[in-house]
Amino acid sequence: MREGGTLVAKADGRVDGANAREFQEDLVTAIEADDQAVILDLENLSYISSAGLRVILMTARKMREQGSKFAVCSLSASIREVFEISGFDKIISIQNSQAEAVAALND
Repeated sequence: MREGGTLVAKADGRVDGANAREFQEDLVTAIEADDQAVILDLENLSYISSAGLRVILMTARKMREQGSKFAVCSLSASIREVFEISGFDKIISIQNSQAEAVAALND
């Protein structure tokens, strides 16, 4: 879904070594050059491996390099814990809801 210059992408189910490459390709394909912000909504994500975290980190770096913003939102308690344990909560903006993410990235 695209709202102005912000892309909101959703991840469902599991992101692990078996499908991380497909997840990355889908995400890269969805991002357009003129997107000013990307929000990755993880509300329906039940599991993420280090391979999935790597895709998110690479996407965040790509957005930063092109001068755009990046955030994840709607993390379940278990997914949030993975982000905290891995330290990703220190380098990637985590918002409680999609609405909060849109507001935070459009400030």
